Amino acid sequence: MSKRRIKKVAIIGSGIMGSGIACHFANIGVEVLLLDIVPRELNDAEKAKGLTLEDKVVRNRIVNNALAASLKSKPSPIYHKDFANRITTGNLEDDIAKVADVDWIMEVVVERLDIKKQVFEKLELHRTPGTLITSNTSGIPIKFMSEGRSEDFQKHFCGTHFFNPARYLKLFEVIPGPKTSQDVLDFLNGYGEQFLGKTSVIAKDTPAFIGNRIGIFGIQSLFHQVKELGLTVEEVDKLTGPVIGRPKSATFRTVDVVGLDTLVHVANGIYDNCPDDEAHELFKLPDFINTMMENKWLGSKTGQGFYKKVKTDDGKSEILSLDLDTLDYRSKKRASFPTLELTKTVDKVIDRFPILVKGKDKAGEFYRKNFAAMFAYVSHRIPEISDELYKIDDAMKAGFGWEHGPFQIWDAIGVEKGLEIMKAEGKTPAAWVNDMVASGNTSFYTVKDGATYFYDIDKKAQEKVPGQDSFIILDNIRKSNEVFKNSGVVVEDLGDGILNVEFQSKMNTIGGDVLAGLNKAIDLAEKDFAGLVVGNQGANFSVGANIGMIFMMAAEQEYDELNMAIKYFQDTMMRMRYSSIPTISAPHGMTLGGGCELSLHADKVVAAAETYMGLVEFGVGVIPGGGGSKEMALRAQDTFKKGDVELNTLQEYFLTIGMAKVSTSAYEAFDLGVLQKGKDIVVVNKDRQIATAKAHAKLMADQGYTQPVKRKDIKVLGKQALGMFLVGTDAMEASHYISEHDQKIANKLAYVMAGGDLSEPTKVSEQYLLDLEREAFLSLCTERKTLERIQHMLKTGKPLRN
Repeated sequence: MSKRRIKKVAIIGSGIMGSGIACHFANIGVEVLLLDIVPRELNDAEKAKGLTLEDKVVRNRIVNNALAASLKSKPSPIYHKDFANRITTGNLEDDIAKVADVDWIMEVVVERLDIKKQVFEKLELHRTPGTLITSNTSGIPIKFMSEGRSEDFQKHFCGTHFFNPARYLKLFEVIPGPKTSQDVLDFLNGYGEQFLGKTSVIAKDTPAFIGNRIGIFGIQSLFHQVKELGLTVEEVDKLTGPVIGRPKSATFRTVDVVGLDTLVHVANGIYDNCPDDEAHELFKLPDFINTMMENKWLGSKTGQGFYKKVKTDDGKSEILSLDLDTLDYRSKKRASFPTLELTKTVDKVIDRFPILVKGKDKAGEFYRKNFAAMFAYVSHRIPEISDELYKIDDAMKAGFGWEHGPFQIWDAIGVEKGLEIMKAEGKTPAAWVNDMVASGNTSFYTVKDGATYFYDIDKKAQEKVPGQDSFIILDNIRKSNEVFKNSGVVVEDLGDGILNVEFQSKMNTIGGDVLAGLNKAIDLAEKDFAGLVVGNQGANFSVGANIGMIFMMAAEQEYDELNMAIKYFQDTMMRMRYSSIPTISAPHGMTLGGGCELSLHADKVVAAAETYMGLVEFGVGVIPGGGGSKEMALRAQDTFKKGDVELNTLQEYFLTIGMAKVSTSAYEAFDLGVLQKGKDIVVVNKDRQIATAKAHAKLMADQGYTQPVKRKDIKVLGKQALGMFLVGTDAMEASHYISEHDQKIANKLAYVMAGGDLSEPTKVSEQYLLDLEREAFLSLCTERKTLERIQHMLKTGKPLRN
């Protein structure tokens, strides 16, 4: 990669995409100049203030309002509210000359070629030669946009297509123009992956590029199948959601969120510009879609689409569904299929596909038709939209949130079985697929020496997928590098003396088998290795302790067993901290309760940027019992500084637990005190997380890691703090802010974090606080209301407030 550095970018256009992209560059520490047009007339508020079109506040109104709206949106486009300070706003008349000082200019204006060309003409007057200049177009041919521009402009110009929302969707399509330099393409491909945390895919300059070409085909195919099979909106969303590794919003809910008009725009573009596509007629809109467009039933933006939220006579909200035959809204119907029932015990999505296509009901028929159409279509898109099949899979996973791409699903079903299904459904694959099978290649992907290989059509052989050297893919090494396994964990050798312990329980909950596996991993690392990483590549790091186990013990009043179980959890967390080898936690996604406690006790945390971390035990009627309550008291003490009001500091940590605060990013976790500045780090690209954690474990070991000395110097404030907490919880209960049971939990936590009712500030050991914590946890487990809360959580997945 070239030595080009990106210190400052200019984003031209501050709409939903422009502001979102600006926020994501700010997320990674880049300075951003965000520009938009100048308003042509005053609004009522400006008139009332006596402002004119020459006032700066008016001239920057469009950009400032757009950015403000973006920052208020949920989910947030920014990792931390302070990062917004990295964005400077302006307008395209007063501030366009400032683009001379940036390293990358990105155009994100309306999808009209004439307007884009006008913007580029103005930008070239101020752009410094050699500066990257790209367009975030979702489908306008790149070759048309740079026509008439200078040679230097064209050399440094290409498409860089983010998917919305820019922070959360990982696909970053880089689309070369006719004269784009290879150095520029290589730089952007690498920058997207390493710095922006994306899955970078170099696409061809074809209509809708890769992600939208395949994604819109999939949706259009469904639009036509839904009538043919007599399926309802709810049934399609049931069949195309999490059961096959797709987002909860599945198909129709996703269209509502994105906007039917957006989908129609792309579908029409493909229909108009791809006359030779063998599925050309499929991109023609069905009658019910045309009617919805005429009625402006575009989804969330117009208040109704395939779903509509209404108020019932009793004032409650109800979600209605669109009947695709009558085009009337009706109450939602429950979707149920026998084929789906057969997959309920199959945890891994990839293992469900062979079962789904064998289904004897309408669901089985749907999957056979759906996959036959998709397999045929993607096979024919090579080499039109991509020369390599893995790029299509990468694009669908990163841009549409699919857990597995089309060729991976085809492999799971079996290549020959897929061909059989296609033949039965009247679909024909591209000739290269038959050639591949005839040559003895029975899969699109293979794994060898921990790396993924794909079938290269030109070479007619399996070739290594490029760019894997900076990643460790646990799926690829789990079997070959396994050192230990039980029902809860797999321990793998990552190489260079570092082990990884990977949770294998449902939702990565922490129960007895996981704790036993953690202890075994530490034993192995202390004996024959140099360090230990706790990490996995599931959807979430860990949703916490196995509360079902806690409920059973508490309900059966097996308090001695429960006491031992909690002590085992605490002791395991203390081993994470006081082992003779460095321990690294690599949290991502939901890292709650016990998952958070484990990270609190690691020597270092290497967190993915998208880590939602917190101690949430209050929601089930208990306090953190695996060392979390102790640790927050310890961390509060460690932040006491001369002149600080110690009670105020302790109260902040108390409220973090008492309000069950969860960070909305790893950066927010520093504010909550669950990550520590100067010690823990954040990785933007989750794919690099395990490799980064391994590198830090090795570095700590190489530098001469010494087992820490157990803490006996934790200052607790005793009655001084306890009195403050009890007065506070009394007042809150009296004002009906919290229930009587909430007050009881809060008082138990207060007792632990104050260090008990000691008469004066005292220095105590961690074990002293752990004993208080365990005693408080156990006493809460004897409460009927606590058991009700745990039972409610087990049934619904949601906390109950008494």
